[in-house]
Amino acid sequence: MNDAALERIADALDRLAPLPQPAPAWDASAYVWDTAPDRLVPVPEVNRIALDLLLGIDRARDTLLDNTRRFAQGLPANNALLWGARGMGKSSLVKAIHGELEATGLKLVELQREDIQTVGRLLALLRAAPHRFVLYCDDLSFSHDDAAYKSLKAVLDGGIEGRPDNVIFYATSNRRHLMPRDMIENERGSAINPAEAVEEKVSLSDRFGLWLGFHACDQDSYLAMIQGYCDAHDLVIDGDTLRAEAIEWQATRGSRSGRVAWQFFTDLAGRHGISV
Repeated sequence: MNDAALERIADALDRLAPLPQPAPAWDASAYVWDTAPDRLVPVPEVNRIALDLLLGIDRARDTLLDNTRRFAQGLPANNALLWGARGMGKSSLVKAIHGELEATGLKLVELQREDIQTVGRLLALLRAAPHRFVLYCDDLSFSHDDAAYKSLKAVLDGGIEGRPDNVIFYATSNRRHLMPRDMIENERGSAINPAEAVEEKVSLSDRFGLWLGFHACDQDSYLAMIQGYCDAHDLVIDGDTLRAEAIEWQATRGSRSGRVAWQFFTDLAGRHGISV
């Protein structure tokens, strides 16, 4: 094969696997990790609501805020797993706390679930940066034959290098052990050594120093969330009317949660000509 042919092959391979981009200028407060090619994409404005509007999750809010504030100050802090009911503010809390501490220089980096296996390359990039980062993965979970959880161990307690001192990892999940309960039971029932078969995957959640549980809210909490949104946006409405409409809305959805409360308020604000 001549030199010209080899050069064409090399050029084609470069196009298929482009070189990673250099580190950003770090002039944004939030980034999304993209792997085609590896680069951190700045987020001009994070989609979030104010911390004081997240009602009904006071204990989780205060615990995570204290943990994140210590990390931002350069003090010891734990990785955190936010698990539990859908729509109860897990991801909203992470983004709101970053907004609360943004002035300290703390930066938020979102890692997609499907990119977990590239986390080693991301950590290498963040390790060299002169900032502190909350590395955040939303809706994290693993299936039976998914080996990506092994890559996550590099974030939680690492290998020889360990987790960079300037990075902390927050994940949200509907599952406390990051895998379905029936899958755990199947592992126990079909393995030669049931305890060992389950231990490797279930123990992943044990590597989070903080477990913060989020549970479905009752009707009073649901209504309090909506009233809080109304007060914050100066939307005045008769109390009985608000209660009746809010209860009808959640009945049509078949559930109560912070997400359902916000969706109702968005509809209500639109009908009253108020921007949110």
